[in-house]
Amino acid sequence: MQTIQIQEVGKIKEIKKSIAKITGLSRCLIGQLVRIGEHVQGIVVGFVRGEIIAFLLGKIEEVRVGDRVYSNIEPFKIPAGEGFLGRIVDALAEPMDGKGIIETRDEGRETRDEIVHRPGDRSERSSVIHRRYPVFRRAPGVLQRVPIHRPLETGILTIDATVPIGRGQRELIVGDRMTGKTSICTNTILNQKGRGVVCIYCCIGRTYASLYKIVELLKEKGALEYTIVVAAYAASPGGEQYLVPYTACTLGEYFMDRGRDVFVVFDDLTKHAWAYRQLSLLLERPPGRDAYPGDIFYLHSQLMERAGQYSPEFGGGSMTFFPIVDTLQGDVTGYIPSNLVSMTDGQIYMNTALFNSGFRPAIDLGLSVSRIGNKVQSPAMRELSGMLRLEYVRYKELLKITRFKTSVSEQVTKQLKDGEVLTQFFTQMNNEPYTAEEEIVLLYALRRKVLSVLSTGEIDYFKKNIHGFIGERFPAVAHRLAEKRELTGDLRREIDECFVEFFKEKGMEISGMEMER
Repeated sequence: MQTIQIQEVGKIKEIKKSIAKITGLSRCLIGQLVRIGEHVQGIVVGFVRGEIIAFLLGKIEEVRVGDRVYSNIEPFKIPAGEGFLGRIVDALAEPMDGKGIIETRDEGRETRDEIVHRPGDRSERSSVIHRRYPVFRRAPGVLQRVPIHRPLETGILTIDATVPIGRGQRELIVGDRMTGKTSICTNTILNQKGRGVVCIYCCIGRTYASLYKIVELLKEKGALEYTIVVAAYAASPGGEQYLVPYTACTLGEYFMDRGRDVFVVFDDLTKHAWAYRQLSLLLERPPGRDAYPGDIFYLHSQLMERAGQYSPEFGGGSMTFFPIVDTLQGDVTGYIPSNLVSMTDGQIYMNTALFNSGFRPAIDLGLSVSRIGNKVQSPAMRELSGMLRLEYVRYKELLKITRFKTSVSEQVTKQLKDGEVLTQFFTQMNNEPYTAEEEIVLLYALRRKVLSVLSTGEIDYFKKNIHGFIGERFPAVAHRLAEKRELTGDLRREIDECFVEFFKEKGMEISGMEMER
């Protein structure tokens, strides 16, 4: 049966960069999509005296005053599906990797937010459907959520031990430029291999070269097959940079609604705020604090609220956010950083001085926090890392006090030595995340004072080789650690035996291993 489609037709009255004023459209919605020719679309963002104002997306250089504009009077929706895994798309979910059209068909029941088109008999509930999700979708309600209770292991020992992350959490990555913020996120993506987590990397306003490096890293490590890259380059129109985080979130919601776990990186929301400020000034909206319109707080909070952990009645899926924001000379009191600190569940602060001193990842444990706490950690991790954060912060304070003293007591010298071991313990190579059982072994070695009798080079050697040694010589121990993640008396003795055998093979003797009280 042939269907009839009713459209409104208007004309472009004025163009300011990526902003267009359109007349002749009497029925429009905020957030609605309008079409201008074959290659250009627009999103309605405001109304002024019989005119509508829209952000232009696509090949905006082809748009001219007087061009026709078509409206379908429906919210802006994009396709979503399994076919997006391993692909690179733009703000409109259109492929930009040269691999052809993305197939978005699959089978199953549709949700209330999907437009369904079925070929043939519409009564066949099992027929193939096309999934389309609204970009500006409402966040899940309180009754659809449950408290966060499952860990999202980043593979970064400093984070997993001291700033644990749960699935469904929103953890802000904040710091100056070139301090390793993106590396934290890419390591987390690499660590999700084989864990059933769908990863989405959202590039906002970065250069093509930096995005290319990240994509190549994901390909090299085999992580692109479970990752979606959603990108708006620095050269993209401001409207696309504004839209791209919402597109990434919408693609993630497809999987979350089906009971999957999703991890989303927004790199970075500082440039998203810049893009929105540019568009707002073109829209002649008055600026507020730091020259940003006040509704940037609403936009970012609306985005952050879409993360969470669904209850079992709604599938049990989750979506975890890692938003990144830049600071200027370490100032976290800026408008955009302070906004995001207030609407997330904690922050990981990257310190420039630590980065320049060679401490990588350069996480400042004095300012970093996770409001979820250690309830998402495994029993073994919770037991071994209980006082680790406090010990490191005390060491840093003691180091400042004793820096200019010529002589210190024997007790202070021991504390400084333990702090140096802890610093070396936290240092980790980039793009080499640890598994959960590897982190437990290293923490156990630290608590047994095994690392205290080693030099800096020996600690590095131990960290690099102990896991392979246990996996090869004591595979049952590695298997039990991975399965149980709890330290029983028998398992402690077996790990001690692993350490003794490891040092014997290397021609070293260790003794007096006692658990720290």
